[in-house]
Amino acid sequence: MADRNFFSSTAAERELAFIALYKKAFPAVAKYVNKMGGSFEEAKDIFQDTLVIYYEKTVNAAVTLHTNEQAYLMGIAKNLWAKRFRENVQHTLLDTRHLEITADEELQPSAARLLHYLENAGQKCMEILKAFYYDNLPVNKITELFGYSGVRSATVQKYKCMEKVRETIKEKSLTYADFIE
Repeated sequence: MADRNFFSSTAAERELAFIALYKKAFPAVAKYVNKMGGSFEEAKDIFQDTLVIYYEKTVNAAVTLHTNEQAYLMGIAKNLWAKRFRENVQHTLLDTRHLEITADEELQPSAARLLHYLENAGQKCMEILKAFYYDNLPVNKITELFGYSGVRSATVQKYKCMEKVRETIKEKSLTYADFIE
């Protein structure tokens, strides 16, 4: 399509060209948007905007591709997604500035809820995580204390414990708000 001239093509040819682009490039764009935390609907919106930009540049002969169309479309989509992300962050920051929370109203994580999910990982995991995060013990001290063969073993075990907690939270689709009192 880089060599096609949208301007001189018929409506049917343009439609076929867009369908071909959709089949070639949309799956990669949808995968990227999903990986970046977007929904399928957002991926469709981004891709529609991407096609419009590509079409306009092609019609105006403002584009000379040095790569394949799919890569070019992906670049446009990534830029559009980044722009949308920046706008959403700025919008969120503006909305939260108007919230006035006094010291009495500050939201605190619920120790009981956090403890419940840590307990699900098991007693030994809870002790390791407590030693590392609460007691601030260095890994070599945790290695000694729990009888691991080396620092690497202790680090791997701590990681596995964190993964157990993360999996439980992911399985239950919990968010930060679920831990607030």
